[in-house]
Order: sequence, then structure tokens, then C-alpha cells
Amino acid sequence: MVCVATTLSRRLGTADAAVLGLSAVFGAGIFAVFAPAAAVAGPWLLASVLLAAAVAGCSAASSADLATARDARAVGDGVPEGDPDSHDVGYDAARRSLHPAIGRLAGVAHLTGKIAVAAAAAGIFGTYVLPTRPLVVAIVVIAVMTGLNIVGVRPAPRAAWSLVGGIGAVLLVVVVVGLLGPGGAGTPSVSAATEQPVTMAPGLLPITRELGLFTGAGLVFFGFAGFSRIIGLGTELRTPSRTRARALAIVIGIATAAYLAVCGALLVGLGTDRLAVERSPLVALVDTGRAPALGVLVRIGAAVAAGSTLLAVLAAAAVAAAAMASRGDLPAVMARRCGSGAAWRADIAGMALAILVVVFAGTWGAIALTACALLVDFAVVNLAALRLPRAGRTWRMWLAGLGVVLCGVLALSMPPITVLITACALAGGWLLTTAVSVRSRRTDPVEHRAATPDPPDEQAA
Repeated sequence: MVCVATTLSRRLGTADAAVLGLSAVFGAGIFAVFAPAAAVAGPWLLASVLLAAAVAGCSAASSADLATARDARAVGDGVPEGDPDSHDVGYDAARRSLHPAIGRLAGVAHLTGKIAVAAAAAGIFGTYVLPTRPLVVAIVVIAVMTGLNIVGVRPAPRAAWSLVGGIGAVLLVVVVVGLLGPGGAGTPSVSAATEQPVTMAPGLLPITRELGLFTGAGLVFFGFAGFSRIIGLGTELRTPSRTRARALAIVIGIATAAYLAVCGALLVGLGTDRLAVERSPLVALVDTGRAPALGVLVRIGAAVAAGSTLLAVLAAAAVAAAAMASRGDLPAVMARRCGSGAAWRADIAGMALAILVVVFAGTWGAIALTACALLVDFAVVNLAALRLPRAGRTWRMWLAGLGVVLCGVLALSMPPITVLITACALAGGWLLTTAVSVRSRRTDPVEHRAATPDPPDEQAA
């Protein structure tokens, strides 16, 4: 499933890119996100899935157009393959076309989202592997995956085919059991009985019940956001612009169908009320079919999916932090790399923050924090896409405008405590990056000017 990281040439076609995207979309999210979403959306859960898919579609279109513009600049500037900025198109685009301060906000939101994803994936891993001690398992798996990242282990692109195939088979079993099994809202499973459900914490409920549809959509977006894995492929694609657009359309389409199918099966097999309190809903669903062997299969599938997601997202967070450090927006120490090529200090910092999130927020709290931070990140992505010239667009401008509105609405519809924590994290991170940037300009103004792009009006001239 893994290999030592290497720099790839243009080898990936549409099918390969789509499978890599699906491996991220079918990661940890689909195994856990429906429970907290059901707690807030209730009977509107299916509508929340469709709304989340719409937000993902708008954001994917904007990300693809920005990535195409980035690739064109990279070719003109002679940037080598493997440019670290390719993993965070919002940070780079906002910094260039909007304002460096907005770029720093996008970078901080991106990092916050990645760290929270890592915490959520670790929590999901622990819940499915050892539901009686999920926190201990989550902390251990974060530390182990960080160690693998530091020594240079990365998910092998070709292994994504096996991962998607295996998870697809598990999800098919879940859908069949849910739709054709006995159904009902019987006794909650061990995971629901041994842990206090999020539905019992008023601070994690939406502002009003009427906003449940939007809050649920924001939570489900946590799973859809894996499409950004395709954006990070950059120069690994054979024909980047065309391949990226096709792969994103395939991923969003298949993901929407799969999420609707799994969601429908959970609603039929468990019912909304029981689904809302299940920590491992897919296992609970197959348990209603009285097939213990299938429960083991689902737990294995969830563990593999969550572990793969955790490994990939911790690496992506470290790369993004190193890219911001190289631009003078984070301390330069974060960009220093060890013999394996990993930015090990950024890896350690990401590990520590992910552990803090999973300890203090829990799995469902981490999912909510992830969704809120990534919605802010993609709001900036869509806003930056509005600045692209018409000739540089593949998708309609109104999609980017709609994406800005939807991302903003869903972010503000998240539980109040989540919005507050996200706002504090983004404000604190922005102040830190701004202070570091100011210091960088003072200590090395020549290097800073070389790394800072021209203002939008000068680029146009």
C-alpha cells in the first residue's frame, strides 16, 4: 500500500487521477460523517448530501481553473516538477490575484483543515478498531503515521486502485445489507453505548433546527473535500488541464452516487434517530443483518481507509507548511528537510496539533472543525477564481460565484462552538503568519521581493 516517495513524471491519465481522487473521497469520511450529519439534519440528510455535492462541484471547478493557470505560470517560470505550492492552490492563487494577507488566510485555513482531518481520521480509526479505547488508538496511530512520513513513506499511487476496489466492495456490502436487510432502529451498538453521543452536547448542535440542512451539508462536505487530491497531482498528469477536468467530474459524480447510496442504506437500515448516535454506523448497519463476519470486514475497510487518509493528509500538511515557510509566511525552520526529503519539523508540529484536536474535540468535533476550516479555504479558492480572465476559464464564472456564497453559508451554519473555535484558530494563525511575514521582509527584503509576486494590476500590464 505504500512506497518510498519519489518524483513522478507525467504518467497519470484520467483513470489514474480519478482513482486517486476516489481513494481520498472514499477515505475516512464516508465511514463516520453520516452520524453527526443525521444528528443535525434529521430527515433532510439526503438533501444535505446533494447540497454538499453541489458545493464540492463548484469548488472543484474553481480549483481546476486555478491549477491550470498555476501550471501555465510554472511552465513560463521554469518551475521544476514537484513544486510544493501545487498542494495548496488557494494559498498561491489568493496571494497572487487577491492580496498576500488573503493568501495567508487561505494557507492557515488549509493547514487547519488538514490537521483537523488528521485528527478526525485517527479518531475514526480508533473507533472502528477498538471502540472501547478509541482515543488511545488514535494517539498511537497519529504518532506511527508521522514516523512513517518522516522516514519518507508515502501512499503508492498505483495502490489506489486496490484501495478503491476494496473500499468499494465494503460499501457495496453495506448498501445491500442496508436496503435488503431487516432494517429497524434496534439497540445501539457498543460504540454508541460506551461513548456520550455528540447529539447530547448542545454546543455541537446547529444554531437553529432550520439550519440543520446546511449544517449537515457542511459536515458531509468533509468527505467530498478529498477531491482536492487531484489538484495536488500537478505535473504528474499527462495532459494536466484536460485530465484534471475529466477526473474531477468523474470523482464528483461517482462520489455523489456512492454517498447517496450509503446514506439511503443507513436511513433504511438504522433510521435517523439511531444513526444519529452511532459512532461506527456502517458496522452497526451490518450488525442489524446478523452477519458478524461482515462487521469484521467493515471494520477492516474503515481502518485501511482511515489509515491511508491519515498518512496522506499528514504528509500534505507538512508540505503545505514547508511551502508557506519557503515564502516567508511561516518560520523558516518549518521548511528544513531531513535526509528522506521530509520537512520533519513540520511533521512533528502537525502531529502535536492533531493529537490536541482529537483529545479535546473528539472525532465528531474534529469533523466539524475540518468542515468549517475547509469551507473557508474553498471560499477563498472560489473568490480567487472570479479574478481569472475569461480566456483562462474552463468552467463558467457563475459556478465560482455560487461557490463563494455556498461555502460562506455552510461555514456560518456550522455549530456555534465550531465557528468560534475555527475563527480563533484562523485569527491566531493569520496573526502568526503576518508577524513572520513582516519580520521576513525586514530581515531579508531582497529575497522577499523575489518570492513575492507582482500585484494583479502589474501582472495584467
